[in-house]
Amino acid sequence: MQIVEFSGGTLRFLDAVPAAAPAGGFVWIYLERLDFDAQLPHIQAAAERLGGSILLDVHLQDLASDAHPTAYDATSVYDLVIFRRLTTPSEAAAGSPEVQPHAKPRSAVNLALELRRAFRRIDSRAVGFAVFDKLLVSVHPPGCMVAKGYVQRLLANVKLSVGADPADAGATSIAAAARTRVPQSPADLALRLISGMVDSYLGLRKDLAQAMEHAQAELLKATPAPSMWGALMQARHRLQVLQDLCEEQQDAMQEWLDTLRELPLSAYGATPDAAQALHDQFIARARNVMEHIDRVLHHARRLEQSAEMGVQIHFSAQSQRINVVMQTLTAVTAIFLPLNFFTGFFGMNFEHLPLIHSAAGMWLALAGLFAVAGGLLIYFLRRRFLGK
Repeated sequence: MQIVEFSGGTLRFLDAVPAAAPAGGFVWIYLERLDFDAQLPHIQAAAERLGGSILLDVHLQDLASDAHPTAYDATSVYDLVIFRRLTTPSEAAAGSPEVQPHAKPRSAVNLALELRRAFRRIDSRAVGFAVFDKLLVSVHPPGCMVAKGYVQRLLANVKLSVGADPADAGATSIAAAARTRVPQSPADLALRLISGMVDSYLGLRKDLAQAMEHAQAELLKATPAPSMWGALMQARHRLQVLQDLCEEQQDAMQEWLDTLRELPLSAYGATPDAAQALHDQFIARARNVMEHIDRVLHHARRLEQSAEMGVQIHFSAQSQRINVVMQTLTAVTAIFLPLNFFTGFFGMNFEHLPLIHSAAGMWLALAGLFAVAGGLLIYFLRRRFLGK
């Protein structure tokens, strides 16, 4: 469990939960879900001391569950936000098949595995936020880098002055002459963390589009690999999962945005100007998160249409190949039809037929046959009934 105190444009890491929230600041407690049950008494004590109320049992179950969907709930004291983040490459690679070493780099087998591996990233892990006025508690899945990554980015943009804090011997004080503003409230910090999680979905678009393009190119071949069909069906299923996930995120963020709009200005700051500035900042950040979610949803729908289009293009190409084969067979049959009639006519069992008693009859018949066949062949080639 990590404890971070934000106050006066600075942040510092604490070894224990402070007795009271800092004036003009707040406390952030983040921990992994595996440690949630063990740290629950400390979390409840901090929630009661800093937030004014303990967490409800139903909300504790939501925070402890990794299978909980994206959702929003609120009490009179705190807000609960469950947001599902995208899996990391290491989490998605666990149990995924590797590229076949004996296969060519652009072989059909490796293309199918590439498609499966790219769309396997469309999986999620639940991150829970309990947002008080002076306290933020976030519960993350094991190995989650959302909180750690945000702290690292924040520290990279400030000038660090690390040393012992005379007022608190167990704390490491980090004075920040910040080039970027630190979060002003627990809700602001939660929105920033959620924004980073949504941006990870946006960063996945290029890999998904590239894998889908390779799959479409493979489907245009005369005999695509059978494994490509299974990979494409799995990709379509993953895209539907992503669409459902984005819709859940939109609903949760919209409910939270409505709650932020309904709060009085006095809840944002002591002075009207500062409160109005923070209110506008929260609303703008929340709307920005929703706009990013909408972009992800739009891209997922476009990829699903591309997958469906790839299947339709494959069947259209197959139908075109069959049409070309039938056209060629029809042209060949049309060439041999008059020849069959010619040979059938002179094959009748009659005594008196033209040319049958002539020494030059056979050569004349052959010349006629070749002339008819050649004329039809030239005609079909000029009309493009036959091609290379």
